[in-house]
Amino acid sequence: MKNDLLTQIRKLSQAYAYTSIQMHEAVGRKAGLSGTDHKYLGFLMQKGQMTAGELSTLTGLTTGAVTGLIDRFEKKKLVKRQFAEDDRRKVIIKPNTDKIMALLAPLYKEFRSKSAKLMASFSDKELKVLEAYFSKAIEIMDETTNKLNSK
Repeated sequence: MKNDLLTQIRKLSQAYAYTSIQMHEAVGRKAGLSGTDHKYLGFLMQKGQMTAGELSTLTGLTTGAVTGLIDRFEKKKLVKRQFAEDDRRKVIIKPNTDKIMALLAPLYKEFRSKSAKLMASFSDKELKVLEAYFSKAIEIMDETTNKLNSK
């Protein structure tokens, strides 16, 4: 029974990952972005302003690809380039949080509402299990990513 359950959980985890990619691609398209650009914009929202080099490191994109990404975001007024005061060679990317939220929040409204209802249906004990799973799974993925990027 336990092996069957573990297999089912692995399949559900994969389905969740694939479905998440599909949803973010759809949201990105509706927002006039690619799915990956949409997720990279999410990095900027989550982490706040950063240099182009930091964005390159975070995303794994080349510096040339990051320049193109920033160009696309800047064209839509979603970010602003700013030179660092102490080093004009360093470009700081500042997300336009208000503009980004105005673009994306309506596309997530129903999803967030349904997700909140789903979470509210779980007991505190069940929520702790979910929290533990996602926290540990993220650590494993980060570790795997770091190992793959260092080779």
